[in-house]
Amino acid sequence: MLSSQGSGANPGARGTARPAPTNPHSPAKTSHPLQAAIIGGGPGGLYTATLLKRLAPDHEVTVYERAAPDDTFGFGVVLSDETLGGIEHADPTVYEALKAHFVRWDDIDIVHRNTRHTSGGHRFAALGRRRLLEILHDRCRVLGVDLRLRTEAPPPDELARTHDLVVAADGVHSATREAYRDVFRPHLTPHRCRYIWLAADFAFDAFRFEIAETEHGVMQLHGYPYAPDASTVIVEMREEVWRAAGFDELDETESTARCAKIFAEALGGRPLRSNKSAWTTFRTVVNERWSHGNIVLLGDAAHTAHFSIGSGTKLAVEDALALAACLSERPTLQEALSAYEEERRPVVASTQRAAKASLEWFEDLDRYLAQPPRQFAFNLLTRSRRVTHENLRLRDAGFTDSVEREFGCPPHTPPMFTPLRLRGLTLRNRVVVSSMDMYSATDGVPGDFHLVHLGARALGGAALVMTEMVCVSAEGRITPGCAGLYTGRQGEAWRRITDFVHDSAPGTAIGVQLGHSGRKGSTRLMWEGMDEPLPEGNWPLVAPSPLPYRPGGQIPRELTRAQLTDVREQFRAAAGRAAGAGFDLLELHCAHGYLLSGFLSPLTNRRTDAYGGSLEGRLRFPLEVFDAVREVWPDERPMTVRISATDWAEGGTSAEEAVEIARAFAAHGADAIDVSTGQVVTGERPEFGRSYQTPYADRIRHEAGVPVIAVGAISSWDDVNSLVLAGRTDLCALARPHLYDPHWTLHAAAEQGYDGPGAAWPAPYRAGSRPPRTGRADAPKPRLTLHGPGQDG
Repeated sequence: MLSSQGSGANPGARGTARPAPTNPHSPAKTSHPLQAAIIGGGPGGLYTATLLKRLAPDHEVTVYERAAPDDTFGFGVVLSDETLGGIEHADPTVYEALKAHFVRWDDIDIVHRNTRHTSGGHRFAALGRRRLLEILHDRCRVLGVDLRLRTEAPPPDELARTHDLVVAADGVHSATREAYRDVFRPHLTPHRCRYIWLAADFAFDAFRFEIAETEHGVMQLHGYPYAPDASTVIVEMREEVWRAAGFDELDETESTARCAKIFAEALGGRPLRSNKSAWTTFRTVVNERWSHGNIVLLGDAAHTAHFSIGSGTKLAVEDALALAACLSERPTLQEALSAYEEERRPVVASTQRAAKASLEWFEDLDRYLAQPPRQFAFNLLTRSRRVTHENLRLRDAGFTDSVEREFGCPPHTPPMFTPLRLRGLTLRNRVVVSSMDMYSATDGVPGDFHLVHLGARALGGAALVMTEMVCVSAEGRITPGCAGLYTGRQGEAWRRITDFVHDSAPGTAIGVQLGHSGRKGSTRLMWEGMDEPLPEGNWPLVAPSPLPYRPGGQIPRELTRAQLTDVREQFRAAAGRAAGAGFDLLELHCAHGYLLSGFLSPLTNRRTDAYGGSLEGRLRFPLEVFDAVREVWPDERPMTVRISATDWAEGGTSAEEAVEIARAFAAHGADAIDVSTGQVVTGERPEFGRSYQTPYADRIRHEAGVPVIAVGAISSWDDVNSLVLAGRTDLCALARPHLYDPHWTLHAAAEQGYDGPGAAWPAPYRAGSRPPRTGRADAPKPRLTLHGPGQDG
């Protein structure tokens, strides 16, 4: 677990630091003993010291730690099997010493509204942080590390002049990092909860999450054993709850007693104890660089990840292993430090994404309190998106089965293959082929390419196949290759495609996405230069405000009141043609910076009339268009709206506004909100990662109370099962996976051993419902291997 404090370093080093000297191009594998200084005597710093001495006993390694040997914050440390495996290979002596003190357990208990749900098979190992430090202190002394405890480290620039290597393992409040702030360029992000590290003098029999709904708000306990007679207890709550409960006025003793009273049932009435415990807020630390000259950051000094995924000590130990390996493998120090950062940065970034998802889940815990009990437990366990439906099924099938039954899955049916009803349309599963622009129409008319493209994906098992953005006018196209519904000929061409889907892929629905390019139109085909202007034949653009999408790009005309009416009627007419063409669902495209999205974002709507300004004003025209479309769209057929829930840019649409936008469309009759993000302004800074847009869908679903479609880097059937079963979304839209494999949904069913109505193979394809063999599987296996004289023939 990540401790609440890092072991600090010399406060005097916070001034302007001189450049770190020595020659970073000097050999990492030196002919003379390496002189290394380690600032910070936490687990990461101490383990680095032992590994450096293991690499070469004559290395001179000094550890500076201002605290006393038994002066530590926090109580227990959790280590994964993966981390322990690395320790075992690098230093079996340390591993065996740790192993002797581990407390192991398998279960996680979630207690909510007086109901406890247990999930097993998780395999945790923990020990006391103080015991961990004792083991590492002993190992350092045996190996000859110069341990300077109760000693402030000299300034880092001074150490850099006198040592070959300086490892800054001085914690989240790293003075070394601050001394070279201009080089490391740290970003520290505070979060919204207060928490305190405490301990109980008994061992929980599982990793326990307990939720307390108090008169002041929601509080939660995270507890786990770290010794046969002791457990770590972390109490956490939102800042406003902390203040309302009066914790801001209590001292350490009073806070400890108050927490014990609130969670008396979990503690069996036993007290809690503290160890210089203080309420604090977690800060995520990210550095643009991890090394400078011969100084390198390690552990919390370089990065932090929220304690709710138990990764602080784990990451520091893994940093130490990687740094030592790179020092042994690379010819120069500079190459070693570069290789260390290159190896660790993606791993850390992935962990920080998971940690962010986890901490935000707990920050917004009250959002999920009304979920059915088992779904709440499943949601909590899968909050980081690292633990999935399949993980849990393998660990504890009984628990997962109970969650599925409560959710309403038919027997032997994965969650993704449960049906969903929107108005008069029943979708046989939860998979949507997301809208993907093909840029392959001629004069807006879809041709054979569209028939094959959409037809193939309709045969592939998804419940709903969406067209690309179909434009409501020639001037509303993105490129000359965009499809439209502004002529009768185009409507007839779409009818050919919907007829094929309905006739050849029974049970598959096909939806049309209607939109207008706005200021992002009159550009080349994607593969000729995305968002690049046409070399000739450009048409004039319109937008809410006269702002070009790209610097130097075409400046659109600001739409007048009369033109707004014209555009609204273009949408109405296109919707009528879509109904006649036989589409089952219609989606209004209000995302990605196109015309209607341009009205919603404050970054692109600078109007001063009734269609700009406040969110109510910015919503006015998109809602007028929605109402016009809904009037002509058959009542039994559902309508959805795609929105960009964030612009990923300062001053843009906020997550809170996205909820209000969704509420407004739902109030006007939208049956679901398709929740995407970004692509509104060129200066966006998306936080890419697996399922990275899902939290926005999750929030809208729970706060606006409307069904949602989640999109964005959802690539596996395990992700779909996890997101649907946790209640974070109702449908999952996948794009690139369906380009890679048009039969993605049918293959997902086959891989899960599912053969039911949620994934029916077309009759001509049923012979392919089992994966083909890829090679001979019956070759005889070797039975005996002999080694010795005369065995080579």
